[in-house]
Amino acid sequence: MRKIPTLFRRDPDDRRQVLPEVTPGCEWVVEGEGTATRKYDGTCVLLDEAGLWWARREVKPGKTPPPDYRPVETDEVTGKTVGWEPIARSSFARFHAEALARHGGSPAPGSYELVGPKINGNPERAEGHRLIAHATAEEYALPDRTFAAIRDRVRAMHALDGCEGIVFHHPDGRMAKIKARDFRAPDDNSPED
Repeated sequence: MRKIPTLFRRDPDDRRQVLPEVTPGCEWVVEGEGTATRKYDGTCVLLDEAGLWWARREVKPGKTPPPDYRPVETDEVTGKTVGWEPIARSSFARFHAEALARHGGSPAPGSYELVGPKINGNPERAEGHRLIAHATAEEYALPDRTFAAIRDRVRAMHALDGCEGIVFHHPDGRMAKIKARDFRAPDDNSPED
């Protein structure tokens, strides 16, 4: 699990928002390469090849990681380290168990999004806790990949069903993401295009 870069550059004056400039290394998206998929708004969990479940965990600089934590990457800007902690130690353990019971069968190794009533305020509007395999994420056709077109599509998807955003997948493994909340509010008078 590596941190996925945001498709558009963050505004240095307001890091919560993006500018209509492509983040270096993400040009392939606006050039029409790769597949666009739904970005689910839950928490990431992983089933490894040994059959062990892990929960994504972010550790702030200067904080002690939890026992058995497996760091993956440290953000050079924020100093935060992302990695995995055993699901049993996660605050989401109970909800993961409920989702696993609902899932039925034996899930395949890979990453999943844990969504449901007790996860992030349930923006996915799930009836109960469930696991969504990232490998089966809904795909979108996005022939127009300009800033305005992507912004408008992400906002519309968010308004329709709470979709958090889009993750773009390049065939070589690169990824880029964009979330509805990355864009200035529609009534903000700041220029976006």
